[in-house]
Amino acid sequence: MEKRRVLFVCVHNSARSQMAEGMLRAWAGDRFEVASAGTEATGVRPEAITAMAELGIDLSGHTSKPVAGFVGQAWDFLIPVCEEACEACPYVPGAKKVLRWAFDDPAAATGTDAERLAAFRTVRDALGAQIRDFIATA
Repeated sequence: MEKRRVLFVCVHNSARSQMAEGMLRAWAGDRFEVASAGTEATGVRPEAITAMAELGIDLSGHTSKPVAGFVGQAWDFLIPVCEEACEACPYVPGAKKVLRWAFDDPAAATGTDAERLAAFRTVRDALGAQIRDFIATA
């Protein structure tokens, strides 16, 4: 069976799209080919790496990538994971189906290191539930 291709998109490709990519690859990489990208590439947030490591998923080798490098490829699913990406990147030519998932930006969290990490965990857990639903129904 051929793997279905999924592209997660966010503005900076630094947290939400990276976490979604990591979870889908870890939990259903046998069924899906997964990538993530941003409308602009900035770097993967250390809090995202830490939050995902708590689930046993290693993002430390991930890099932030611009979505332009994925335009024109065949994607079964294009999934913007933030409102900004839905507006900035409403469609990637080559995508068969667009699913719009909006999650708060954990990178916008303020406070202590522990408080900011808690925001990443909250978004990670919400994304995880959405990914598990996607795996069960896609």
